[in-house]
Amino acid sequence: MAWFTTNVASRAGWVFKRDVRSSVVRALFESRGAGPTGLVAAAEGAETLDGYVARFVTARAAASVSPLMIIAACAVASPVSAAILLGTLAPFAVGMALAGVAAASESRKQFAALEQLASRYLDRIRTLPVIVAFQAQEATRSSLAADCHRLEQRTSGVLRIAFLSSAVMEFFAAISVALVAVYCGFALLGLMPVPVPETLDLPRALFVLALAPEVYAPVRRLAAAYHERQAAEAAATSLATAPTERTNSARVRSRLVLSAPPEIRFERVSVRYPGGEEPISEFDLRLAPQEVVALMGPSGSGKSSLLHLLIGLAPLGSGMVLIDGTGLPSESGLAGAVAWAGQHPFVSPGSLEHNIALARPSASRREVMAAAAQAGFAGDLERELDERGGGLSGGERRRLGLARALLSDAPIVLLDEPTANLDAEAELMLLPILRRLTAGRTALIATHSDAVAALADRVVRL
Repeated sequence: MAWFTTNVASRAGWVFKRDVRSSVVRALFESRGAGPTGLVAAAEGAETLDGYVARFVTARAAASVSPLMIIAACAVASPVSAAILLGTLAPFAVGMALAGVAAASESRKQFAALEQLASRYLDRIRTLPVIVAFQAQEATRSSLAADCHRLEQRTSGVLRIAFLSSAVMEFFAAISVALVAVYCGFALLGLMPVPVPETLDLPRALFVLALAPEVYAPVRRLAAAYHERQAAEAAATSLATAPTERTNSARVRSRLVLSAPPEIRFERVSVRYPGGEEPISEFDLRLAPQEVVALMGPSGSGKSSLLHLLIGLAPLGSGMVLIDGTGLPSESGLAGAVAWAGQHPFVSPGSLEHNIALARPSASRREVMAAAAQAGFAGDLERELDERGGGLSGGERRRLGLARALLSDAPIVLLDEPTANLDAEAELMLLPILRRLTAGRTALIATHSDAVAALADRVVRL
């Protein structure tokens, strides 16, 4: 029976944690407002739910019913012994409740310290080249050491409360069993200093003494699993503030589904950032279906901002953007309907083939290989890359972005300075790839290069 209960509880905990984790992570990736820090916090929080559901919930249910059932069984044999057990159980519950309140507060502080340390460590790992370039190693070490010390203090606080609650439980358990044993001994010897409303014989005394330790056995199991509740409650704040699948469902539904290259219209469009910066204002442009337009102009003229506006990364200050006559979704932009290639393609730890396949995970290996070949990758696609793109040259990083865009079946292509900082020979090698990429799609290219602009049907200068 115990094996069956444990197995069912473990299965329920695993399923619950899987569902919550999948929902949170999916929502975080669908929400452009959540970054790596939010992802770390949500993942850490979801991991605490397994033990909470599998161990604490079942232990709490047993601890709330079993002691009273055992005391009721003792009352049949010896009402006085049952009264002693019940009397020691009441102050025990009060003491555990007070310890639980203190433990919950310390656990929240400990989880916040762990969350801060994990997030800061991840940020520092991602920015190691910058830290080294500015010789900030010592400051970074000191900052991480302070966070570690803070986590150590919070963890010690949680352990102090845990030892205190354990001491309270063992004290009342020992007092309870001792009082019952003393009463039974004095009653059997006829040495009770006060009259009692029962006559206790040996079988009933042995029955009560055998059951007395079991009154606190479910409570001991609850205490052993109590830290699962503390961890889950401490993580609840991060899970509550993380985006959920339900809160993002409206955004997902609002995304445009395009079956053919669309017409794109900018009507008196202004991009205005929160600080008041307005790189472009009162901009008008119409892209016909399958038309390729190059945006040219000095740095800061708003070329990249227009591209970012289409994918929801830049705020629309005023005006309208119409896609086949339909307004641009305010939250997600054209995400999911765009093949994008920028100056600094994202690199995920893994093989080169894996990185190309990120553009369309459902693509077959043959399609991935074909896109890689079209982008000019003739080397081994199984070579491993780190998150900083180690092993890729500048030109190969651009080819990675172009390979993803080639693999994508999106009807719109957005290119942000696809040949910037490349020498003339490397740029010349990329031009045929750009031509293949934009063929048959509505394309908008931000560039300073006359050679890239020559591929467009029309050039717009900002």
